[in-house]
Amino acid sequence: MKNEHLPRAWTAVCALDDIVPNTGVCALVNGEQVAVFHVEGGEGEPHFAPAVYALENFDPGSQAAVLSRGLVGSLGERVVVASPIYKHHFDLRTGECLETPSYSVSAFATRVENGQVWVAV
Repeated sequence: MKNEHLPRAWTAVCALDDIVPNTGVCALVNGEQVAVFHVEGGEGEPHFAPAVYALENFDPGSQAAVLSRGLVGSLGERVVVASPIYKHHFDLRTGECLETPSYSVSAFATRVENGQVWVAV
C-alpha cells in the first residue's frame, strides 16, 4: 500500500446503494482514480462476506485505468477482480496480482457509515 506511514484522510465517495452489488465504480479521491467494489455473497458462495473494497484503478498489465470495470469473483478463498483487458486477477483485500505479482496495485482502507462509502487514500 502506498504511503502506509502517512495519516489517512477519509473521503466520502458515494452511497453504498449507488454501487450495484458485486460490481465496482471509479471515484476520484485526492486526484487519484480509485476502484471501489461492493461485494455481497451469493448462493453457493458462503465465504463472500458483504464488504466494500478499494484498489488503485490502474491495471499495470494493460497500462489502462480499468479495474473498476472488471468482473468480481473468487479464486479459492480470495475475493478478486479480473481486469477486463488481460483478465489478471487482483485480490480485493491486498491488491496482489495473482498471475504476475509485480503487477500488484495499492489497496485502500474502506468503511461504510450511515449508508455512505468512505475511502482512505
